[in-house]
Amino acid sequence: MNRTRVVVIGAGVVGAACARELSLAGFDVLVVDRGRPAGGTTSHGEGNLLVSDKGPGAELRLAQLSARLWPEIAAELGGACEFDPKGGIVVATTEAGADALKTFAASQASAGVLAEPLSTEDVISAEPLVTRGVMAAVFYPEDAQVQPAGATLALLGAALAHGARLRTDTEVIGAVESGGRITGVRVPGEVLEADVVVNAAGPWAGEVSARLGAPIAVRPRRGEVLVTTPMPGAIRHKVYDADYVGAVGSGDGELQTSAVVESTRGGTVLIGSSRRRVGFDDAILPSVLSAIAATALRLFPSLADAAVMRAYGGFRPYVDDHLPVLGEDPRLGGMWHATGHEGAGIGLSVGTARLLRELLTGSALSMPVAEFTVDRPAVVA
Repeated sequence: MNRTRVVVIGAGVVGAACARELSLAGFDVLVVDRGRPAGGTTSHGEGNLLVSDKGPGAELRLAQLSARLWPEIAAELGGACEFDPKGGIVVATTEAGADALKTFAASQASAGVLAEPLSTEDVISAEPLVTRGVMAAVFYPEDAQVQPAGATLALLGAALAHGARLRTDTEVIGAVESGGRITGVRVPGEVLEADVVVNAAGPWAGEVSARLGAPIAVRPRRGEVLVTTPMPGAIRHKVYDADYVGAVGSGDGELQTSAVVESTRGGTVLIGSSRRRVGFDDAILPSVLSAIAATALRLFPSLADAAVMRAYGGFRPYVDDHLPVLGEDPRLGGMWHATGHEGAGIGLSVGTARLLRELLTGSALSMPVAEFTVDRPAVVA
């Protein structure tokens, strides 16, 4: 019996998660990446698995699905994921921010999110280094973190263990189609035949889709992160200011910063975040790093004495309506997209992959996917 041949384009966390799910379902999977696994956006993330930054709607439902899946998948994959269900704390330091946070948290709670108001004393007990100017705070116990590259390699390893194959340093340059369906992808010197092609190329998905003849409007949105020398125990949760939600949801192309602070298992503190649209310009600007640091110091003044050992940046796959793209392209049969998660790709990857598996196998869907379709106005290029 011939198995359905699937080419997954992209070996980042979304592509790896899709490869794992489809391999487990019995598909013949080939993962193709122009570089190496986790070598692009995935390795430049913080590893956040968040429900706290999403209001009621389709993206939140996808985050909730993923939050249910991550613990069991991480347990299956082992310690390489560094899965840490530490929870998140959102802090407001102004009256306006406090009012907005309380309203937002109440709307989330109505959608099933665990959102627990904290007193100032509770916040300081949970995070002793936080500013004393707390006007309101909410604890989100469902927020978690993984090590993004480690999790991706573990997901990909599981796919390979179930028969998937991997081609690195292989760039997709075009499509082969017949009768309105894609039948393979062109790479230098050969054609990789496929019954299904999954575009999971992250911020490069727009460029890849254009090469395949079914362009979608996914663009890069850049962000940077500062990394301190190890400070074990300094920051105990993911902590961010209430302005972060607004920055995530904004479509403004100019620089935006909001305080996002958390520790890794190794004790380093990650300090973000920034958002700006500059194409694929990968220059790290001192002015952007200074703006990130200044914003973070308002949340954690004691970090003024922290030693920063490095900074890194990456590109998020941005869509104007801030929703992922998941589904078959109506213009080209067999062409599927799984991208557009912006900064939430690590968290949403396993839910996206589960839905893709369900769609391709005709199984009952874990949640509705109508709002993620490819033919919506924000996506069709």
